Amino acid sequence: MSSAVVIGASGGIGKALEEALRDEGTFDAVHGFSRSAGGDRHLDLEDEASIVAAATKVGSPTLVIVATGLLHAGDKGPEKAMRDLDPAWMARNFAINAIGPALVAKHFLPTMPKAGRIVFAVLSARVGSIGDNKLGGWYGYRASKAALNQLVRTIAIEDKRRNSSGIVVGLHPGTVDTGLSQPFQSNVTPGTLFKPDRAAVQLLDVIDGLRAPDSGKLFAWDGVEITPDPGLRPP
Repeated sequence: MSSAVVIGASGGIGKALEEALRDEGTFDAVHGFSRSAGGDRHLDLEDEASIVAAATKVGSPTLVIVATGLLHAGDKGPEKAMRDLDPAWMARNFAINAIGPALVAKHFLPTMPKAGRIVFAVLSARVGSIGDNKLGGWYGYRASKAALNQLVRTIAIEDKRRNSSGIVVGLHPGTVDTGLSQPFQSNVTPGTLFKPDRAAVQLLDVIDGLRAPDSGKLFAWDGVEITPDPGLRPP
């Protein structure tokens, strides 16, 4: 029985991804997990035991999408300058944006088939590209997404030894009309603010077009690769 997994299914993009996968009918089962869900649907990125428990419930999925992210919470948000740096807030950014997805890979990738096409995708961000950083600021978010992109690359190399047809990638969804982006939407170029259902379809289209040599890379919502440095040629 084919199955897919969406982690972060209570968020704007995650919920839309779960719904789109169910509507497409490609998979016999679609499992959605989130921190706010109870029972068998509960998964907290800051609680490794909950990740382990969730991984035991999904069988052998061929698609896992980690649709989680932290940009602001309460009175905390992206830092505009070094004077705003707060070690506890930076650590939380790394816990949610980098460490959590890595722990999901640690426990979910071994459940995925050892042969044939599989995809493990995490939502990353263009601002995690060091070479693309022209404005500065957003220290914790930029750094944690850059760390996530490096983790994706490293995990992809290791998992290739387990399944040579496997694909581990980061995906940049663009700016999506969700609670995560809401405080920052005034600066978005017209026509580039996507509703969650459209963003989900765009991301699934990118996933459908991925091939084994794409593993370890970061792709935008339009399928264009985002390299760590504009002057660095893709391998």
